[in-house]
Amino acid sequence: MQGTRIAAATLVRMLVGMIAMIATLAACTLPRSGPTSTDIIRGTNQTELGIHLVDVTPEVAQITRPVEATTIAPAFTDAGVLSPETIRAGDAVSVRVWENVDNGILAGVGQRASNLEALKVDQSGEIFVPYVGEVKASGKTPDELRKDITQRLSSQTPDPQVEVVRIAGDGATVSVMGGVRNPGIFPIDVSTRRLSAMLAKAGGVSTVPDVAQVRIERGGNIGKIWLQDLYDNPALDIALRPNDQIVVEEDRRSFTALGATSGQARVPFNKRDMSALEAIATAGGLDFRSADPTGVFVFRDEPATVANRVLGTSDLVGPQRMAYLIDLTRPEGVFAAREFVIHDEDTVYITEAPLASWARVIAIATATASLGRTIDLLTSN
Repeated sequence: MQGTRIAAATLVRMLVGMIAMIATLAACTLPRSGPTSTDIIRGTNQTELGIHLVDVTPEVAQITRPVEATTIAPAFTDAGVLSPETIRAGDAVSVRVWENVDNGILAGVGQRASNLEALKVDQSGEIFVPYVGEVKASGKTPDELRKDITQRLSSQTPDPQVEVVRIAGDGATVSVMGGVRNPGIFPIDVSTRRLSAMLAKAGGVSTVPDVAQVRIERGGNIGKIWLQDLYDNPALDIALRPNDQIVVEEDRRSFTALGATSGQARVPFNKRDMSALEAIATAGGLDFRSADPTGVFVFRDEPATVANRVLGTSDLVGPQRMAYLIDLTRPEGVFAAREFVIHDEDTVYITEAPLASWARVIAIATATASLGRTIDLLTSN
């Protein structure tokens, strides 16, 4: 009986030893987050792959800083403010007439004043006034229209007194859509002749201000500005024009975070200019158990103009594959990461430390040894 027990224990130990040996041999094939820093550097040395390896420095960060994507053409900024008094087709006017006789042509018996409320300016730009007929209103100020009506009424009633008030209508309107609290179509009036005032009229912006952009479409032209720039620079508070379309939208840019980070995903920008250090933090930071802080890469396709400046060459043509390397163990590397701005569609890849795979092997070996000790205890009893 004792011999059988010893033989069984020996067989089990052999199996445990085989498991340990297989685990050690399989160390190089254990799952990992991707290529190591050494693998990537080795790949960039293969010219046929066309990948340029660049250490990130403050100079490189300055050269690769993205060109401002939001633009507003002079066609928008040079446009003058619309006169709030000019009457346009689609507006309405209120006409009030006082007559100097008891029985006037417009007022009722015993009255001298008559009100003609909200006379619609038709598409031909005219309004209809009783005893006067069709009167051209569009393109005139209320005072000019008042004089015209007064002159025509003078032949019908002695010394009439006329007052004309413009009511803004759909003849001069803009649409406000997207990230505002009260989207809709709003008339351009005295208080809403500029972009910021019209956004306030629509209830204000409902998206996060740091990533909010304002797009304006006018006659086939499109302008785009950051909301913060609108507030900081009065020159960008453009004068509005009829039929302008204003769209407030969130920043659509994003980058991909991969490797030894706690969050591997497509990550939207949460601020206007996001540094590499902020991108790493937004993606969840370095995985302290496996990340290699000396091997943080940013993969990007750079235009040839930028790549030539970064590499100090002049013969590159077309988009270039760039692998920007950041070493977070060096103080200058941390400062460079703070200045290096992430672009839309970048890939931020954090390599795995060389010892991470061995840590997994040691864990397997430790578990195997523990299993062996357990078997020894069981077979010894």
